[in-house]
Amino acid sequence: MSITILKIPSLGPVVFSQSKRAKRMSISIRPFKPVRVAFPQKISLKKAQKYLLKNLSWAKKNLDYIRKIEKEHETTVNDKPKLPKTKAKTILRNRLKELANIHGFKYNKVFIRNQKTRWGSCSNLNNINLNINLVSLTQELMDYVILHELVHTQIKNHSKKYWDRLDKYVGGRAKDFDKKLKKHRLGL
Repeated sequence: MSITILKIPSLGPVVFSQSKRAKRMSISIRPFKPVRVAFPQKISLKKAQKYLLKNLSWAKKNLDYIRKIEKEHETTVNDKPKLPKTKAKTILRNRLKELANIHGFKYNKVFIRNQKTRWGSCSNLNNINLNINLVSLTQELMDYVILHELVHTQIKNHSKKYWDRLDKYVGGRAKDFDKKLKKHRLGL
């Protein structure tokens, strides 16, 4: 793998990453990270730069959007200090158990990880995965994610039936909470 960082006007530093794993050229724009262009080994750095320049308006538009989300994230996440991992895990495990008991849900195992793209998930075996960063959200959003996964122990999809059931546990505000959560998703 070969990495080159170039300063591109209107984008700032851009990481060009030539990799054996890359099958095609791609541009990724993620929160709190520089723009990244991945490209296969058979393609030259010069060709990767041309690819970025060809897609400059798309990259600029998406970078502006991400920067806006970063600013919103800074102002909407609770000002809670970063908790030690063991404390955060304990909080999440206890809250999951509490909400499951209150609402009569059964789950198998719980895993708490530092995930980059998901707040939580529920497997077919009813194992629940929670993102350790949930503790940085407001209590209502943290509870929403936990309840979202608990409802998946009973309904394994996002059908109308699923959203109706989730609404029952979150006061009819499931879609509202889902929209609020999306503002945070990119800020992980």
